[in-house]
Amino acid sequence: MLQLNWLAIIAATASAFLLGGLWYGPLFKKAWCREAGVDPDAKPGHPGRVFAVAIVCAFLAATIFSMLMPPGANAVDGFGVGFVVGLFFVSMSFGINYAFAQRSLKLWMIDSGYHILQFILYGVILGAWK
Repeated sequence: MLQLNWLAIIAATASAFLLGGLWYGPLFKKAWCREAGVDPDAKPGHPGRVFAVAIVCAFLAATIFSMLMPPGANAVDGFGVGFVVGLFFVSMSFGINYAFAQRSLKLWMIDSGYHILQFILYGVILGAWK
């Protein structure tokens, strides 16, 4: 049975929220809203539901990512695994969907950039926290 570091998984989950707050806040909110066709002043549904879904998804992703980390991985290994997962699994999957949905390259780069960094953070946190 795998021994999971639940504190590291929770920290990785929290890192996704901190990164998201910066990424989709002051860094790219205007550009993301413009490219996604979203009113920047509109409230996204029920905020409790939106955040609940987001935290469950981030927690599940961090948990499964921790299971995929090589045994004995360190922060540098985690960076590499996170980069590969973020770029070649998540970003390329978005690329397929965005191509068929005729979404802009700019939107794809903003969303992909977030997820590449999200998984790099997961890898670094999970690899460093022994």
